[in-house]
Amino acid sequence: MSTAHVDIATLVHLRTRHPEAIAEAAARRVRRALVGASERLLIVAADHPARGALGAGGRPFAMANRADLLERLCVALSRPGVDGVLASADVLDDLLLLGALEGKVVLGSMNRGGLQGARFELDDRFTGHRPEDIQRRRFDAGKLLLRIDPTDPGSLTTLESAARAVDAMAERRLPLFVEPFLSRRGPDGRLRNDLSAEAVTTSLAIASGLGGSSAYTWLKVPVTENPDDMADVMATTTLPAVLLGGETGGSPQEQAAAYEKWRGALRLPTVRGLVVGRTLLYPADGDVAAAVDTAAGLLEGPA
Repeated sequence: MSTAHVDIATLVHLRTRHPEAIAEAAARRVRRALVGASERLLIVAADHPARGALGAGGRPFAMANRADLLERLCVALSRPGVDGVLASADVLDDLLLLGALEGKVVLGSMNRGGLQGARFELDDRFTGHRPEDIQRRRFDAGKLLLRIDPTDPGSLTTLESAARAVDAMAERRLPLFVEPFLSRRGPDGRLRNDLSAEAVTTSLAIASGLGGSSAYTWLKVPVTENPDDMADVMATTTLPAVLLGGETGGSPQEQAAAYEKWRGALRLPTVRGLVVGRTLLYPADGDVAAAVDTAAGLLEGPA
């Protein structure tokens, strides 16, 4: 893997003796527009650990080593065509101290309360960035996860909270990326997202109607089980959308298949780019730079 060295001792020293350095780095950070002339976005996602989701590429605790994760993020953010990062506050604070967010789009992850595997997983409360935090830190957008199970009352709590987050972000003229799923528990009690065309279509329709204004709402969308269904699915909304990566498995063949699915969906007029985490940060061959460069290549050309 191409690496960047992260000095954990220096980060801990700053956090111990100079915690104000994080706010100072945020205040002086060079910002950019959310999208450029191409209207394309490539965002690297790293908000999984805050929900207790530490696995990647078949390794259950791949994301548990913070120094390794930060090094992978720094490599990814240094590559041409990478626009920015999505992460929880702790990761973004580290990246601010490392100076890795200059001229990048920064998305704050807002609801991380639905811990992976918990009985309350669908009661996905907002335990991360608040709209006022994103505004105060001069970040560029927020992201929320919206999983809906018609049989679980916790989904209603999350749905209402998501709508109020849409309102609060729109009041501040801050974009909000909403990641919706219809989800169901299997016989083993494990929560699974339904990626059928019918389920994804329904989830997009629900997410598009949240709040009192959709002016600042983006959608973060999975590719359906059958990629050929994506054209009909994306006809559900006029909101701009990005594709999410998800867990693609640990083999080169599975990674190549993910790229091909993204390539087809990126041709659709509603789809503006990619927000991908584990597939790029923990690729099958270990080469983060090459994985990111391949993803960036998919976005070349007009939207």
